Amino acid sequence: MRAFVITGPGEASVHDVDPPKAVAGEVIVDVARAGIWGTDVEFYTGEMQYLHGGFAQYPMRIGHEWMGTVSAVGDGVDSSWVGRRVTGDTMLGCRRCARCQAGLHHVCEFRDEIGVRNGRPGALAEQLAVPAWALHPIPDTVDDASGAMVEPGGNAWRSVDAAGLAPGERALILGPGTIGLLCALFARAAGAEVHLLGRAGRSLDFAREFGFDGVWTENDLPERAWHTVIDASNAPHLPARALELVEPGRRIVHVGLAGSPSLIDTRMLALGDITAVGILGASAGLDPTIAAYAGGAVDPRPLVAATVQLEDLAQVLAGERPHNSGAGPKIHVKIARETSSGQEPE
Repeated sequence: MRAFVITGPGEASVHDVDPPKAVAGEVIVDVARAGIWGTDVEFYTGEMQYLHGGFAQYPMRIGHEWMGTVSAVGDGVDSSWVGRRVTGDTMLGCRRCARCQAGLHHVCEFRDEIGVRNGRPGALAEQLAVPAWALHPIPDTVDDASGAMVEPGGNAWRSVDAAGLAPGERALILGPGTIGLLCALFARAAGAEVHLLGRAGRSLDFAREFGFDGVWTENDLPERAWHTVIDASNAPHLPARALELVEPGRRIVHVGLAGSPSLIDTRMLALGDITAVGILGASAGLDPTIAAYAGGAVDPRPLVAATVQLEDLAQVLAGERPHNSGAGPKIHVKIARETSSGQEPE
């Protein structure tokens, strides 16, 4: 089968590789669409920390935002999965340790991560092997483009859920990228007053198209009572800024990761009786995200700027924006024919 393989920093192409086999407890998915994430770019450039920490090595096959159709099942798997449209959890815990037994498989010390960690092949290929327990069905009301946005949506849903917002309260989202915009959409669906902060330019202009209550730069951000601040940026100084901005007794949520350490003053945290929450992974947010997409509460498709082929992917990871792409932050890769009849952004 065809698969996208990174063989070293700045070196990647489509290879012919052996297709996966349906071993006991797993299924084979014919991948229809997959999304590109910041960590995929870092694996391509060689900057991703997992490469330096021994959790990943070249050659590697990336891709952890995906959807497709189950085409085969291994021993012990219900055959009714065959033909179903699915996405799946990226975080594959060992299912034996205390963390996994407590429902915290996404932080299992021994976990694999699809397309990210411990050599588990990713979804930028024609087929993908996935444990059956990690599958999440996609209803027909969710088209392929939205299905491939479930994983980033799950991160955003968990971030908004962790913020503890009540309807009518005011949320400030730092960073108008994919996760930031999805956080804003989920917060608005929950009835919050939603504001975004970012740097002036294309991303912030695009954010204004969604009609949020406010879109600001650091220079013009008004003084208001921010009932939660969600940091979805990669700016090292913004975690500390989030702590300065949030109302006492409330929550800041950190889902963004900077390339260098971010420092906060824990005296401000304690004296403000503020709760800081970190978010890793979409696991607990996958089903709520699918439900929100299916019911129309959140539509992630406007975030998809372009859909490319596997053969075009190396150029995208190298920083080349696809021809005729829209203003959104997300790039999708179309691998197989569409599995639904919904209107797809191209």
